[in-house]
Amino acid sequence: MKRCWLLIVGCMLLLHVQAQVVQQTTVEQQLENLAEADETETEDDSYLQQIQQYSRNPLNMNTAQEADLQVFRFLSELQIQTFLQYRRLNGLLLSVYELQSVPGWDLETIARIRPYISVGPAENLLQNFRKRFTEGNHYILFRVGQTLEKSKGFLPKDTMPPTYLGSQQRLLFRYKYVYKNQLQYGILGEKDPGEQFFKGAQKNGFDFYSMHLFVRNVGVVKQLALGDFTVNLGQGLLVYQSLAFRKSVDVMNIKRQAETFRPYNSPGEVNFMRGAAITVGKEKLQLSVFASRRKVSANAVVDSANFEDYISSILTSGFHRTENELNDRYNITQTATGGRLQYKNKQLMLAANGIHYQLSKPLQKQDEPYNQFAFGGDKLTGMSAEFAYTWRNVHAFGEYAMNPGGGKAYVAGLLTSVDPRLDLSLQVRNIDRNYHSLYANAFTESTTPINERGMFFGASLRPLRTIRIDAYADLYSFPWLKFRVDRPSKGKDYVVQFTWKPNKQVEVYTRYRSETKAINYSNTNLPTALTQDVARQNWRTHAVLKVSPAVTLRARTEMVWYDRKGAQAEEGFLVFADMLYKPMMQPLSLNFRLQYFETDDYNSRLYAFENDVLYSFSIPPFYDKGYRGYFNINYDISKSVTAWFRLARTWYTDRTTVGSGNDEILGNHKTDVRFQVLISL
Repeated sequence: MKRCWLLIVGCMLLLHVQAQVVQQTTVEQQLENLAEADETETEDDSYLQQIQQYSRNPLNMNTAQEADLQVFRFLSELQIQTFLQYRRLNGLLLSVYELQSVPGWDLETIARIRPYISVGPAENLLQNFRKRFTEGNHYILFRVGQTLEKSKGFLPKDTMPPTYLGSQQRLLFRYKYVYKNQLQYGILGEKDPGEQFFKGAQKNGFDFYSMHLFVRNVGVVKQLALGDFTVNLGQGLLVYQSLAFRKSVDVMNIKRQAETFRPYNSPGEVNFMRGAAITVGKEKLQLSVFASRRKVSANAVVDSANFEDYISSILTSGFHRTENELNDRYNITQTATGGRLQYKNKQLMLAANGIHYQLSKPLQKQDEPYNQFAFGGDKLTGMSAEFAYTWRNVHAFGEYAMNPGGGKAYVAGLLTSVDPRLDLSLQVRNIDRNYHSLYANAFTESTTPINERGMFFGASLRPLRTIRIDAYADLYSFPWLKFRVDRPSKGKDYVVQFTWKPNKQVEVYTRYRSETKAINYSNTNLPTALTQDVARQNWRTHAVLKVSPAVTLRARTEMVWYDRKGAQAEEGFLVFADMLYKPMMQPLSLNFRLQYFETDDYNSRLYAFENDVLYSFSIPPFYDKGYRGYFNINYDISKSVTAWFRLARTWYTDRTTVGSGNDEILGNHKTDVRFQVLISL
C-alpha cells in the first residue's frame, strides 16, 4: 500500500540522517492531545506569555515559591517538592548547576528550565515596592490576520447582503505592564473574522475587551486581582480555568497544579472570571475569596406555552458574526462567588474549597436521554476538600467534591520515583452521573468531569543515558449514557513512546497509541440502541536535528488506523519536514514546513503542532488528501520593536470546496496570513 510504503521509507530517512538535534518539549505533544480531545484549539496564551516573561526576567531560584515553579509544565509536583525540601535543608543555592544535586532533577530537566531561571541573593519585596511601578516592562502588541479566500459567509446572496456582518480580518491588540512576577496590569481587545468593527453591534471597536490588575506578595496579601482573572481550585473538579493538559507521555504530569488566582489577558471570551479576588495569609494558613459578575452568551429559548425564558446552553465559540449570533451575545448574567481555606506545612497541605453560581435565566438542556442527569436551573453550588502529602520520594494528592443534595466526585493520585531511572504515577477517579460543575477541568477522559470512573497508570524509564521509555495505560467507564453513545460503556487507552537522544544535537522518538471506546451502532433500523467498540491506533516517528548552530531540521511520519478491519475502517497518513533558521546575534529568523496528508475521512484525521507568531500556535486537523505548507519570518527592527509574518496554505487534491456552511470556500485551497508587531519598552 502506498501510504504504508511512504511510512516505512519516511521512518528510515528519519533514523538515517547524520546530523544534530535540539530537544522538542513535550508541551507540543500535550497541546496536540488537547486539540484532538476537544476538537478545537485553545485561545489561552497565558502559559506562553509567562514563559516568555521568564526568558526576559529569569526566576530567582533562591526566592522561588511553589506557585512560581508550577508555571513550568515540564516540572512534576514531586520535582517541585524535592527542590523546596532541598533548599530548606541546604540553604540558598550558590549556582544553577547545584540543581544536579536535587533528587529527581536529571540533566534533561535542568536543560529545560535553564533559560528561565537564575540564582542570586534574595530580594526584599517591601523595600523594593516602589520599583514595581517604575522598573517594569511595557509591552504593546498588534496582530492582524485573515483568510485570503472569501467563504460563503462573506459573499452576498442575490440581493441579500453577506451573512457575516463584518470584515474578514482577525484583530488583536494587547497592552501589558509587568514587573517580574509581582505586578501586572493591562488591556486587551479582540475581533474575530466576520465581526463588525466600530460599527453595528460593535460601535466601541472590538467585540471583546479585557482588563486586569494583578499584584503578588505585599505583606500578608499574597494575591490581589481586579478585573479579569482565572480561578483554579483543587484538582479541577469544582473549577479550573487556567490551561491544563490531559493524558500524554509526560506521565508524571497528572496533577492539576496552579495558583488559586492568575491574571487573565488572553483573547478567549469564555473561561475566566470578572470581578475581584484576594489571597491573604501568613506562614501556614491562607484564605482566598473571589466574586465575579459578567455577561455571557447563551442559546436563548422562549417557552410560549409557559411564558418562560430559559437557555439551552452556554455558548463557548466567542463568535458574534451573524444576526443570530448577535441575538445571543451577552444575553445572560453569570454571578460567581467562592473561596478556599488552606493549611500547609513542609509536607502536608489541606484545603477546603467552595463555589456558587447564579444565572439570570435558568439552564435547561435538550430533552435527550443522555441529558437526564445534566445540570438544570439557575443556581449551582459545589464544595470540595483536598489534600497533598510529600514523604521522601512519594507525593500523594486528591480531591473530594460534591453538590449539596446532588452528585459526588473524587480524584486521587500518587507520584513516586522508585529509582533514579524509574518514575511511576497512578490516578483513580469516580465521578457521579449527576455531579455538576461549570468551568471544571479535571484529569479525566471526558472534557467535562461527569459520569466517569477510571484508573491511570504511567511509567517513565531511563535504562541508559541516551534512552527514555514512557508509557501509560488508562482504563475508564461511563456508567450512564453519553452524547452519541446510547448505553453505558467502557474504554481503554494505551501509549508507549521510545526516545533516543545520543547527544545534545540529535533526538528521535517513536510512539504507538491504541485507544478503544464505544460509539452508537450505525444501523438505525434496529428497535433498540446498540453500541460497538471501535479502536483507533496511531504510530508516529519524529526527529529533531540541529545541522549547525543556526539551522535545525525536524521531520515526522504518522499513520492512523480507525476501526481496522471493521465495517467503518479508515486509514490516514501524514508526513512533514521543517527547517528552522535562527542565527546567533542576528535580527532575522525564519522557519517553514512542507507536509503531505492523506486520510479516508474525518475519523482518521491527524493533528500536527505548527510554529506561529509569538504567543500563538496552530494545531489544525488534517483529513482527506492534500498538501500543507507554511512560512514564518521574525525580524528585530530595533531593540524595542519586533515584527512577525506568517503565510500558510492548504491544497486539497480530492475536493473542489473547503469547509462547510458559511465557512465554505469555493476552490481546493485555503490561505491564511498573519502579521504581528511587538513593542517592548
